[in-house]
Amino acid sequence: MNLDHLRYFIELSQSENYTQTAKLLHITQPSLTKAMHSLESEINVTLFEKRGRNVVLTTAGKIFAKGVGNALLQLDRSVSEIEELNSKKTTIQIGALRILSIDWLPSIVQKFQQETNDTSVKFQFSSDTGLSPDILNSLRDGKYDVAFCSRMDEYGDIDYFPIEEQNMVCITPLHHELANKSSLTLRETLPYPQVVFSKRSGLYSVIEKMFEDSGGHPIGVYSVEEDQAMAGLVAHDFGIAITPDMELLHSMPLRVIPISYPKWKRVFYMATLKKHFEQPEVEKFIKFVRQEGKKSLTNKSTQTGGNF
Repeated sequence: MNLDHLRYFIELSQSENYTQTAKLLHITQPSLTKAMHSLESEINVTLFEKRGRNVVLTTAGKIFAKGVGNALLQLDRSVSEIEELNSKKTTIQIGALRILSIDWLPSIVQKFQQETNDTSVKFQFSSDTGLSPDILNSLRDGKYDVAFCSRMDEYGDIDYFPIEEQNMVCITPLHHELANKSSLTLRETLPYPQVVFSKRSGLYSVIEKMFEDSGGHPIGVYSVEEDQAMAGLVAHDFGIAITPDMELLHSMPLRVIPISYPKWKRVFYMATLKKHFEQPEVEKFIKFVRQEGKKSLTNKSTQTGGNF
């Protein structure tokens, strides 16, 4: 079966006009007509019927068009994959929390490209739903080569390596009763309604442990999955919240108050599958991130005098 004839058929099925299709394909109308007659003869089916100056697909033609369209799409994808393989470029698929995708991830990838001067590697980025469990499930399913998210201990087939951290803070509306405090304990927040993280968030267990250490539980009035959404609700006076100290907070109409007790840090991790063969380029990137993460956390520990 002639591949060009199949492509001609798909174009004609969409335009339903021989003259327009011939111009689009840069062939003569008699050539297009001959190709369609040849295709119909080969499969012994009438694909088009005349309707005024145009043509429309027959019932059999519609079925054939759907199958041919899918086949050509898959064929074109395969050709693209082969071309990419021949160009000797490796695409590293990365999944990451949105908060890391704003600055940290672009910076680390740019530094990797500059220091390694490796033009054979491309990067594909995704934040999935923005939740750590979904990112880790996609890593398991082979959608990502490397993931950057919170640690979920129930995923026993995944290795974690710390790469970045944030202090936990309390955020309040500008005119809240706690807004003028220079620092506070978590126990001081207990009397006030709070926007809390949902159980699907990687931060849920961290903050639960912080409150347990403080001897109480927050009055949760709203539940969210992402820290950006939490900041928005607090800014509009829906409550106070305990959240990582992000750069975003300092550009919003909020008060950001350090927590004096219990001290805790949110740690971000690079996640990779255990017992999984990685391409050399992926291994090279993983090694680079490990080195950079170790240097960054060591510097922060030195600046703050060690762990909280």
